[in-house]
Amino acid sequence: MRIAVLAGGLSPEHDVSMKSGCGIAAALAGAGHTVALCDIMRDVSAQECARYAGRTASEHTIPDEPYDVGAHRCELTCGSLTGEGLIPFLRQADLVFMALYGGMGEDGRAQALLDCYGIGYTGGDSRACHLAMDKYLTKLIFSGAGIGTPDGILYDGTQPRSVIDAVGLPAVVKPRSNGSSIGVHFAYTREELNEAIEKSSIGDGLIIEELIVGREFTVSVLCDTALPVVEIIPHGGAFDFKSKYTAGMTDEICPAPIDKNTADTLCMLALKAHNVLGLRECSRTDFIMSEDGTIYALETNALPGMTPTSLMPLAAAAEGIDYTGLCERICAAALERIKNDRNDRH
Repeated sequence: MRIAVLAGGLSPEHDVSMKSGCGIAAALAGAGHTVALCDIMRDVSAQECARYAGRTASEHTIPDEPYDVGAHRCELTCGSLTGEGLIPFLRQADLVFMALYGGMGEDGRAQALLDCYGIGYTGGDSRACHLAMDKYLTKLIFSGAGIGTPDGILYDGTQPRSVIDAVGLPAVVKPRSNGSSIGVHFAYTREELNEAIEKSSIGDGLIIEELIVGREFTVSVLCDTALPVVEIIPHGGAFDFKSKYTAGMTDEICPAPIDKNTADTLCMLALKAHNVLGLRECSRTDFIMSEDGTIYALETNALPGMTPTSLMPLAAAAEGIDYTGLCERICAAALERIKNDRNDRH
């Protein structure tokens, strides 16, 4: 099979995406597929790895800090949303494996572009990715579906102080549409809350919600099946960007040391979140369980990370699915869905 792995982009999660893309490309090439890896924002002709070949040895290192979008914007051509030659390059593939996180890659725009050209890809469609990326819309959808989520507000910089104060303390301040815990601040006092809001780029809005103290879990969904629950125990107390992508900074236990009823509930809620958002081959939903046992869904990742320290590969391994097998299952399910969709249209 000829597979194009699409990664990178102009997003704070650029480096996470590139590392995932390199791993996916290497795994699929090692399984005998013809693979090429492409950064969506760069001209295809300028990328050595954007050549369909039987093997790829590309690697990428994630720095301690998120990708500086402003510093790299000037490297891109003409402010275009994609690099030159992208569509002809992708049309050569039997399937596009989406390894894009944040920004255009995970908010549905890249999916809408591929749909316009009839190019098949893995993961959720434009609508589902947009809903999952928008944390405020996700909270509304979760609440409507009976999935518990922390109380919070959308802050756009214009509301009166009383609206913010109503959230209570401690609180979490986070961007409406970023991933990888980028831009997340914890506030335990009014001063810290004010400082967190001032530090944050409001953009399309900030989510300010109650901070739930408890145990953190995540559940991945693969082809409509929930994988084993992972418990996340960051050494520094917060599962931030550095903790996520630096080996040894977080204990990730799978299967999680919890009773069967709790595990079943988490898996049920992850499947419910996956389905209510309209996601397809894979997703990952993050939860926190308070000291009284109440479970809150925090967010759903439409395109789960696929780096060596990412949580979905860990959960798959606990189910006996190695990294290459995980990549191939996602591809096979996407191809089957695309085939059925095309047959339904004829």
